[in-house]
Amino acid sequence: MSARPSLDELVDGLRVVRLPLHTRFRGVLEREIAYVRGPLGYGEWAPFLEYDAAEASRWLLAAIESAYDGWPAAVRDEVPVNATVPAVDAGQVAGVLARYDGCETAKVKVAERGQSVQDDLDRVAAVRDVMGADARIRVDANGGWSVDEASDALSRLSAYGLEYAEQPCTTVEELRDLRVALARNGVDVLVAADESIRKAEDPLRVVRMKAADVAVVKVAPLGGVRRALAVAHECGIPVVVSSALDSSVGMAAGVALAAALPDLPFACGLGTVELLAADVTRESLVPHGGVLPTREVVVDDQLVDRWEAPAERLNHWRRRLAAAYAELG
Repeated sequence: MSARPSLDELVDGLRVVRLPLHTRFRGVLEREIAYVRGPLGYGEWAPFLEYDAAEASRWLLAAIESAYDGWPAAVRDEVPVNATVPAVDAGQVAGVLARYDGCETAKVKVAERGQSVQDDLDRVAAVRDVMGADARIRVDANGGWSVDEASDALSRLSAYGLEYAEQPCTTVEELRDLRVALARNGVDVLVAADESIRKAEDPLRVVRMKAADVAVVKVAPLGGVRRALAVAHECGIPVVVSSALDSSVGMAAGVALAAALPDLPFACGLGTVELLAADVTRESLVPHGGVLPTREVVVDDQLVDRWEAPAERLNHWRRRLAAAYAELG
């Protein structure tokens, strides 16, 4: 591991872009992404705009690792990935899935604010119809349900053969209670923890409380590939590697994590570059035949210039960078 770069070094190499999305995701139509630059190239630093400095600092560690240290050795040359279906109308599902070549697993967003369980049922039904009986389908509620709401929704959605439900409720206690309720009601759906791991001060608490069957790990929120590998090892339950709506630069770090894991029982949520309508490389890291290769991503500075955010956004990110860096101690 190299010495941590100074704040001045990071500020000097900071670039910020705005990449358009094909479909609204997390309530936005553009993804604003900052990059730091080091001896190994670009590192993606893109904590969502509502995240505070403490949370953003973990994402900064991941960017520094990418740009200055690199990643552990891979044990596989490619990783399987899932398609991602945002909270679109059922009639749009086929168009979304058409962007994913050969994926045999789909993650479907549910519990969207302003929508109903019937909307979720229609969307999941459309995915099953398009992908067929042998496809794997998982749903992601981003903590949008109470225990009772989740129990009801998953009992109905389970008719479509769910692989698991990702973060159906917000708190670890709710996830634990939901697992009990599902078992009591004979609903055979695994519970996966995402936010309860990546946003927690103690990411292993969810395991100690028996609140999840599956752990979703993401490189940036956990502070880099090496730190995420350590969390995955300590969890002791099956792990899924996922992304945070990254460009190809950030996605390469997710692939590096998935490629370094000793076991990879589930398709990874690393196909979200498909949600972007632009990128900063000429060869985007998108799946073909349902897999992503473990390869280098070459950033094209002309594309960085093309999608560069306005100057006031660069200043905003410089302030965020200073605040996040101060959290590193």
